[in-house]
Order: sequence, then structure tokens, then C-alpha cells
Amino acid sequence: MMNIQKMMKQAQEMQQKMQEVQETVGQMEAEGSAGGGLVKVTMTCRGMVTKMTVDPSLVDPSEVEVMEDLIAAAVNDARGKADAIMTEETQKAMQGMGLPPGMDLPF
Repeated sequence: MMNIQKMMKQAQEMQQKMQEVQETVGQMEAEGSAGGGLVKVTMTCRGMVTKMTVDPSLVDPSEVEVMEDLIAAAVNDARGKADAIMTEETQKAMQGMGLPPGMDLPF
């Protein structure tokens, strides 16, 4: 039978480690692009867009729908990369904590 104090200590360590990971990853950024780089979006791993660039060739009233689609695609690309960073950093932090691989942890 596992010592309850040991379990509580491990839970506290895991909680502290998760806080550290969230703080670290919250400062990391991912860049997504669409249209062969015509639209680029940079966002934090928490989903906050910090920068967006649009190639001047897209600024044409007849191309507004294309530009909107490319912006949405670039944001989604950045979000996917940010999610991958969050997963990777969480897995690194949890190594050695004795958790089963693939265990879902709340963010």
C-alpha cells in the first residue's frame, strides 16, 4: 500500500511542475503561415495572436475573401504548432514524475 503522504507530496510536485510548464510555455510563440507565406501569424502557446503580416500583393478589394481565408488558415496553423509545443514541453516536464505515458493532464 502506498504511503498517503508520499502520494500527496507527488501530487504537489506535479502541480508545481505543471505551473512552471504553463508559465514557460505561455512565453513561447509559434508562427503559422498560409498561401506560401503571404500571410503569417505569430501567437503565444496560450492562443494570443502577437503579430500578423500580410503580403501587400493581397491588399486588393477583390481579394478580400481570399485574404480572410488565408488569415484564418495561418491562425489555425500557428495554433496547431502552439498546441504541439505545449504537449512537448509538458511531456518533458513530466518525465521522471512516475506518470504513465500519455496521461492526460489539465492545462
